[in-house]
Amino acid sequence: MRSVAGTLLGLVLLVAQAAWPAPVAPAPEDASAAAVVRPGENLVTDGIPDLPAALAARQARYQEVRAAYFQDWLPGAEGMLIITRFADTAQVHKVPFAGGRREQLTFFPDRVAFARACPRKGCGYFVFGKDRGGDEFFQLYRQPLAGGEAVLLSDGRSKNEAPLWDRAGKQIAYASTRRNGKDFDLYLQDPEQPGSARLLAELEGLWLPLDFSPDGKTLLVRQEISISERHLWRLDVASGQKSPLSPPDEKGVAYGGARFSPDGKRIYLVSDRGHEFLRLLVQDAAPAAAFEPRPVTAALGWDVEAFDLSADGKTLALVVNQAGFSELRLLAAATGKALPAPELPRGVLSGLRFQRDGARLALSLTGSRLPGDVFAHAPKARALERWTFSELAGLSPEELIEPQLVDFPTFDDDGPAKRRVPALLYLPPAGRFQPPYPVVISIHGGPESQARPWYQSLMNYRIAELGLAVVSPNVRGSSGYGKTYLALDDGKAREDSVRDIGALLDWLPSRPELDPKRVAVSGGSYGGYMALASLTMYADRLKAGVSYVGISSFVTFLENTQPYRQDLRRVEYGDEREPGMRMFLEMISPLSNAERIRAPLLVLQGQNDPRVPAAEAAQIVAKVRGRGGEVWYLLARDEGHGFVKKTNVDFANLVTTRFLQRHLLGQ
Repeated sequence: MRSVAGTLLGLVLLVAQAAWPAPVAPAPEDASAAAVVRPGENLVTDGIPDLPAALAARQARYQEVRAAYFQDWLPGAEGMLIITRFADTAQVHKVPFAGGRREQLTFFPDRVAFARACPRKGCGYFVFGKDRGGDEFFQLYRQPLAGGEAVLLSDGRSKNEAPLWDRAGKQIAYASTRRNGKDFDLYLQDPEQPGSARLLAELEGLWLPLDFSPDGKTLLVRQEISISERHLWRLDVASGQKSPLSPPDEKGVAYGGARFSPDGKRIYLVSDRGHEFLRLLVQDAAPAAAFEPRPVTAALGWDVEAFDLSADGKTLALVVNQAGFSELRLLAAATGKALPAPELPRGVLSGLRFQRDGARLALSLTGSRLPGDVFAHAPKARALERWTFSELAGLSPEELIEPQLVDFPTFDDDGPAKRRVPALLYLPPAGRFQPPYPVVISIHGGPESQARPWYQSLMNYRIAELGLAVVSPNVRGSSGYGKTYLALDDGKAREDSVRDIGALLDWLPSRPELDPKRVAVSGGSYGGYMALASLTMYADRLKAGVSYVGISSFVTFLENTQPYRQDLRRVEYGDEREPGMRMFLEMISPLSNAERIRAPLLVLQGQNDPRVPAAEAAQIVAKVRGRGGEVWYLLARDEGHGFVKKTNVDFANLVTTRFLQRHLLGQ
């Protein structure tokens, strides 16, 4: 709930890392060709040597996994919608009951990103969002459950987000850039009438619908200023007039999800108002009531990152993020008293949603030993049901690596002591390799995201079969550790997060199982910037680097990212149109310091990336090569901000493993 963009990116990168891929099979014409894997015509390889088919075969059982993610309950007892992959891309499937057969409902060459079922009994269709080639210009469609052609609901050109059904199941509200390509206005539409979209409110910036009131007359919406400043508003559905729920001039306060109680008298919401962490609060819903939300949860020392309320208003379910691991809690809404909650495998929860009759609570769960599956908890029966059983391709969960929670001191003080940076540490299985192990520092994107114990298939391979240790630090600016920590890299403190990587390099010798002389750095998106910047600042301490859809120049990135993203990113990084800030951003950008990059570099990029344009990759490749550096470059013509198609993910994983073999292991 900290960041829509960050959350989406987290899911894209999760898919790109786990992605359920099967290995790319060579299609040779002779025996010599059988030894290597050839890229598809959609992939451009530059400076990448031949890739051995034997390596692809060895990686295969780690890659041939599947995952499932909950999307919505179908009305009545019809089951649920999930997203999973059986062919090349993730599609919508129906599951009729716990453990039931998955029935595929959509069939497209491009991924389906989300699906929302019509809640009206007998409705017989759902609404879903699909982009093209990873461009993230999601279009909305109506699809019959019984089969048939999908009907386009949006305009086919704009970016459309967050479709929300009213409680009667007759119309959806959603955000769209169709007016000018930059601002997210709110629209109202009857999905049974494709041309019925009505502009509900013309707005400036990013706005998202959160919940309809029970009578359908009021819509709760959230205005996004930045990761640390978000406001809540009410919108009159008849007139489109908006009025503030939270104070619109409130600075440094973030609001997450919000929803009405079933009787419409209260609004439950998540906020860090007056507190370091996100808490669950409740507010009187009367329009004339003063905004004085009361805490439902006590100070937890961690973020409440998601919640849902049962249809009868009696039970609250919430997810608490404890150092990256999710904890499910159930509360009595009237008293805040804790209710019995099911025991779940350790991991990361998402997709929390009660069935419309309140009988079950659905959730998605992924973890170090679980690729991603859907569970449902029946609070009254105190029973936990597993609805999907995703394949582990013959791997035993016990073979998969669980991370250790560690931290290390960094360069500055946090009160009376040195500030400490949290991290996840993955070590090879005992007895298979001799320490000290080569190290990959894996840096998350966002930048306001968080390294969490997701399932990562190829990381498992590299740890278990290559003997690599992986450290995933949550450098300053990461979410999950309070809003003070979140803001520590803002503005001209940007390079302080890179200095945290220097502190990590200083810490490595204190761990005898880690080899500080064999270290590579890797990251995606903002993490790609971090990897590139680390290569410039710590050139003599790093053996190799991987930048995946990474920022190479903040100035060109801010000038060329999609217009609907520019203002949000300027709040985080600084406004490149202001001369002093432009000079600073140019000074710290890896492109301006490329002559310092001496380690071999792997760059992976999607041509259709709307966030970090492909030019960011091309220009750092050219600059490093122009200085005589070694660069492997992979460009996918049919991908965006992260690879999601099975064959592309396959090949990218193969390239990355071979790169690490050669430049970190010397093989």
